[in-house]
Amino acid sequence: MRIGIEAQRIFRKNKHGMDYVVLQEIMQLQKIDTKNEYFIFVAPGPDRCLTDSRNVHIIEIEGGFYPTWEQFKLPKAAEEAGVDILHCTSNTAPLRCPVPLVLTLHDIIFLEPRDKSNRSLYQNLGWLYRRLVVPRILHKCRRIITVSNFERTNIISRLRLPERQVEMIYNGYNEWFRPMQDEECHFAKYIAERGYFFFLGNTDPKKNTERTLIAYSRYLEHSVVKRRLLMADLDRQYLDSIISRNHIDNIRDYIEMPGYIVNTDLPYIYSGAFAFLYTSLRESFGIPLLEAMACGTPVVTSNTSSMPEVAGSGAILVNPESADAICNQLLRLETDAAFYQQQVDLGLTRARNFSWTYTAEQLLNLYERVYRELH
Repeated sequence: MRIGIEAQRIFRKNKHGMDYVVLQEIMQLQKIDTKNEYFIFVAPGPDRCLTDSRNVHIIEIEGGFYPTWEQFKLPKAAEEAGVDILHCTSNTAPLRCPVPLVLTLHDIIFLEPRDKSNRSLYQNLGWLYRRLVVPRILHKCRRIITVSNFERTNIISRLRLPERQVEMIYNGYNEWFRPMQDEECHFAKYIAERGYFFFLGNTDPKKNTERTLIAYSRYLEHSVVKRRLLMADLDRQYLDSIISRNHIDNIRDYIEMPGYIVNTDLPYIYSGAFAFLYTSLRESFGIPLLEAMACGTPVVTSNTSSMPEVAGSGAILVNPESADAICNQLLRLETDAAFYQQQVDLGLTRARNFSWTYTAEQLLNLYERVYRELH
């Protein structure tokens, strides 16, 4: 087979969820499959995190506005490379493509009711682009891959697709996420002392940042220890607006906001944390859950969407719309040593059920089945 994989953004410096997923899938396919030929279509960027090998060829397509790159430059490059299948990995695909398509549709959040408080231009443009493109490409896709059974059921029901067209392949996590002693104190680049709460939040309303900060304020009111909160990917102005609106000035001196945390530092950040908060309202999978559990860090997460499916018994499930429920679990972890150790052990066990190698094996199997159908 000659397989094309769209991985436009993997060379950018500050990567995010979907970038890491496709990067790990490609790296694992490069390890396990020496028979088939792969053509990886990327945009130029400073972080050349993937290299050519005998049967894996990186094809750089010059940049431009994302829709132009995807809708015009990508299908042309795929046709010129002579690929049998083009796997588009980030929710959208070319409307007109001469090559049979496989699409990874991580979620259909863009079709669900929106919180009007989201003022991010980048997120709003992405939302609009997906709403315009996705309904028009679904019938052209030989297979649609999604990342949890929750999302598969949601996609089939909402988009009225045949069950055989939509397949579920779980994400994995990188093997370097494990309990770290951190003798060199990598965490100190972001926060002064170990034993903090760690929260990955941003301005997207589904991340539930505001309610989580209200819960943290209530935790500070009741805790003797008063652990600090490390928050990534959030700006000070947004934080100030939440504090002012909810009258929670008591959190201001306890929060560290270092901005973007590079992926290679994350194992140390998780390992140095007392607990990880992943209190999102809506996720299609939730790789950070696995990363934290694999590092031996207790996780407080939501009892909604895919998170119970992924976390299983390895995390503490709470109602994300209840600040008191979140607060109570933070206090319980702090005051109940047996419960804390139980969550460490359950998380480590649960994380072992997932790996990028297993993800890649399932992906290769899907490519082979689609190829046989075409021939």
